[in-house]
Amino acid sequence: MTGRGMLDRGAHGFHIVVAASTGLLLSLAACAPAPERPAASAASETGLPKPDPAFTGTIGETYQDSKPSYPQPIRAPEGAPNVLLILLDDVGFGMAGTFGGPVPTPTLDRLAKSGLRYNTFHTTALCSPTRAALLAGRNHHSVGNGVITEMGTGFPGYTGIIPRSAALLPEMLRGNGYTTAAFGKWHNTPETEISPAGPFDRWPTGLGFDYFYGFNQGETDQYFPVLYRNTTPVDPPDTPEHGYHFGTDMTNETINWINNVHAADPAKPWFVYYSTGAVHAPHQVAPAWRERFAGQFDQGWDSVRAQTFERQKKMGIIPAGTRLTPRPAEIPAWDAQPANARRVYARLMENYAGYLAFTDDQIARIMADLERTGQLDNTLIIFIVGDNGASAEGGLEGTINETASLLGFQLGLASLISKYDEIGAPGTEPHVPVGWAWGMDSPFQWTKQIASHFGGTRNPMVISWPARIKDAGGLRSQFHHVIDVVPTVLEAAGIPAPSEVDGIPQMPIQGVSMLYTFDSAAAPSHRTVQYFEMLGNRGIYSNGWVATARHGRLPWENPPSGPPNFDKDKWELYHVDEDFSEANDIAAQNPDKLKELQAAFLVEAKKYDVLPLDDRFSERLDPANRVSGTPRTSWTYGNNARMAEPLGPGIWPRHHTVTATIDAGGTANGFIVGTGGEGGGWGLYALNGKLVYVENFPTNPVTMVRSTIPIPAGKTTVGAEVIPDGGHGKPATIKLIIDGKPAGEGRVPVISFRWGLEPFQVGRDDISPISPDYHGKGGFPFNRGIEEVKFDLVQ
Repeated sequence: MTGRGMLDRGAHGFHIVVAASTGLLLSLAACAPAPERPAASAASETGLPKPDPAFTGTIGETYQDSKPSYPQPIRAPEGAPNVLLILLDDVGFGMAGTFGGPVPTPTLDRLAKSGLRYNTFHTTALCSPTRAALLAGRNHHSVGNGVITEMGTGFPGYTGIIPRSAALLPEMLRGNGYTTAAFGKWHNTPETEISPAGPFDRWPTGLGFDYFYGFNQGETDQYFPVLYRNTTPVDPPDTPEHGYHFGTDMTNETINWINNVHAADPAKPWFVYYSTGAVHAPHQVAPAWRERFAGQFDQGWDSVRAQTFERQKKMGIIPAGTRLTPRPAEIPAWDAQPANARRVYARLMENYAGYLAFTDDQIARIMADLERTGQLDNTLIIFIVGDNGASAEGGLEGTINETASLLGFQLGLASLISKYDEIGAPGTEPHVPVGWAWGMDSPFQWTKQIASHFGGTRNPMVISWPARIKDAGGLRSQFHHVIDVVPTVLEAAGIPAPSEVDGIPQMPIQGVSMLYTFDSAAAPSHRTVQYFEMLGNRGIYSNGWVATARHGRLPWENPPSGPPNFDKDKWELYHVDEDFSEANDIAAQNPDKLKELQAAFLVEAKKYDVLPLDDRFSERLDPANRVSGTPRTSWTYGNNARMAEPLGPGIWPRHHTVTATIDAGGTANGFIVGTGGEGGGWGLYALNGKLVYVENFPTNPVTMVRSTIPIPAGKTTVGAEVIPDGGHGKPATIKLIIDGKPAGEGRVPVISFRWGLEPFQVGRDDISPISPDYHGKGGFPFNRGIEEVKFDLVQ
């Protein structure tokens, strides 16, 4: 049929073949049906992303005799709720007033009255592991987060890398018609990837979140936070002088995002992960919040813990026959503290309490806006009061600078007393003494990090969903774990867990849904076994029994690791169906039951990548654990480089040189290179034509070494040689160099392997100033040009 179109019966029905010589379409009496598409495989039915929608219209010669079928976006199941997942940080079981604690939490009270309280819910005892397990619905070792990301090693359960075979909840929801966002603390990106070079597939926006605003590491200064919008570093929108606090900022961002989504598409459900920095140290809050609690903790941690215990019984939060576990010998009695210490310790607790009260108040703003916009009724709110127990990482005395404490420096009582009126204000990084952490974990033993006991792992939870939960104000005591949140949300939304994501088969969800508890307080727990492990501390729950083994170092200690001696740990046995607080160790009376649970732990440990057990702490913080190949000895950066400190030059605490090639113009001024901020750091800068090396470490006053000669005009080199007396914690000699010639020399009192919470930068010192020389000068950018900055280790 030369010059004419013709019909050809293909494998999937008729289609049109057009002769090139005419470009004309053959007129058909009836429109050809749309081509058939291959049938979806069983895997694709539950796989993500879902395939493109099939064309269901008809194709004729022209649009006039054709029927369009525009591809519609994937819609969530009818009636699927919005989901607001709230996670606080480092809050013990006995801190929030809703669960008998000394800090009023009216927003949590309100949610509890419209929903359900859970008093037998568990976390992993540490930050990153809980967060990974929470969002993945799998155990923390199964998703490579057996410990915090900064301590990742080359064993499957401990890499700090969430595997692609464990897609997170936001990915599952987004692939089924939700829009998703995360605000606040993340702490699940490998530290080596918090870099301008990425990769970015393990940032929140690479793991299922459409939007992220917050910080990517374990903590940040609440007045001077290190922030990212999606994957881009951004400065805080204001300063503490103008009332800025990150808790308010992240709440503003959350409310604005929800409002925009609701305005754009009211029928589209959203998922928000609202993960506060509170009340992780640094405990920073405006003085007005601290002053609300003035005098309320003067009686000390022993008395406050006992008072909390009595309230918990009276409120029915804990069973009437529960016993209050005694204070361990390792934690000092309040009455044994001198009067000046008790005064400042009470102030630290007032500040800590004010921080939680402030955070509860911020969440109230979100609730009010959901109510105003009519979204509250069909919003499933899961409010987990802490990612682990209260933190004992502040040391026996507490601290005014938590960074120093983490680096192994205890600043002592004198430093706290000198800052008494400033506790919680900008320039301080407070943390409470161990006694208060233990006090806030009433009625349980121990604290954060100690996964063997409920003081480290049992956290309150409230679930509110007015459209679904009818037993408003009820209490639930079924044994559950953080991995049970994902299947609960999926069941509530009517969404199956995907069998594959991006073509990668998925490991099964290891959690069990808690939705059955909405309807029955008496229903037997659907979770019958759960292991616990953190830093060698071990525990196993099985059908109402718990076996535990606390191991080695305490959370406020950081000694070098010796032989692990796991076989020397003392195992305890508790019948927690009858002994809510783990107060009565019955291992001696039940040796066979103990052996049964010890064997069960080993079974779970092998199944979920817990092995090999590893109790090392500071050794695992070494970035060399996460770098392959020959270690670098030289690093070069251009102007405006900015990255997390561990991704900067690996020079500390070793002998090294830094050399900057600059165009000084006339009179050189501005920041050249450095790391950190007001809470701790080092830097090299020009001030009025002179070169200055600054060290700001919380154990000592800020130290500056200034050049004795000016920086010449035009292109030149400036730098310094840092010659340590020893390693971490030792003094060093600083030799300034201008144009290759000696330009001054001085001493700094201490050098460290880490410097603080703020990033490494070239050309400007954003967020907060390392040196008081340029306080209030807005980053103090270098006034001319920086060609490069080079670091070399001196071998």
